Amino acid sequence: MENFEVSQRAKLPTRFGNFLIQSFRELRKENNCECPLDHLVIFTDSLSEVPLVRVHSECLTGDVFGSQKCDCGGELALAMQKISQNAQEGQGGMLIYLRQEGRGIGLFNKVNAYALQDEGYDTVEANEALGFKSDNRDYSIVGDILNYYKIKKIRLLTNNPGKIQAMSQYVEVIRDSIIVPSNCYNQKYLNTKKSKLGHLL
Repeated sequence: MENFEVSQRAKLPTRFGNFLIQSFRELRKENNCECPLDHLVIFTDSLSEVPLVRVHSECLTGDVFGSQKCDCGGELALAMQKISQNAQEGQGGMLIYLRQEGRGIGLFNKVNAYALQDEGYDTVEANEALGFKSDNRDYSIVGDILNYYKIKKIRLLTNNPGKIQAMSQYVEVIRDSIIVPSNCYNQKYLNTKKSKLGHLL
């Protein structure tokens, strides 16, 4: 039995352009309890043999509320713009939106990590002080999603070498950078991503 369910396909007109949307329900079991996660896939009507792909982990504070503590909201918007432009050039692309808030620690713990950052901890130190790894994400569902769409090779929008390595388990990866402007609130965060997590910034 597969560890996911797939929704129907629907149209999604956005300010970036017209897309299709589909949801993948990941059927997880944790502590003898079923904990489904509903991920989203937003994609263009046609996909080339090597589509432009962004694997974006949910960041409610950045994506929805415009938090300037991170670069997530900016990266999401830029990825949508790039995928839409790629579609206009006849290539197409896909955004996989993973419901793994706070690099996999959840929204409640992310807010607690924010509080520690207010006291001077960096993003890695805050996660570790709460008993988590610096990055708690699991990308196995991405392999299922790419296989579902019969994708074998991607141009991956990322600055994260760990994500490149993770995706390379499932498909051939060519990296495309995704750089958004920094600000006075996220400069330390970005420096930490570069120095401690190896991000290509």
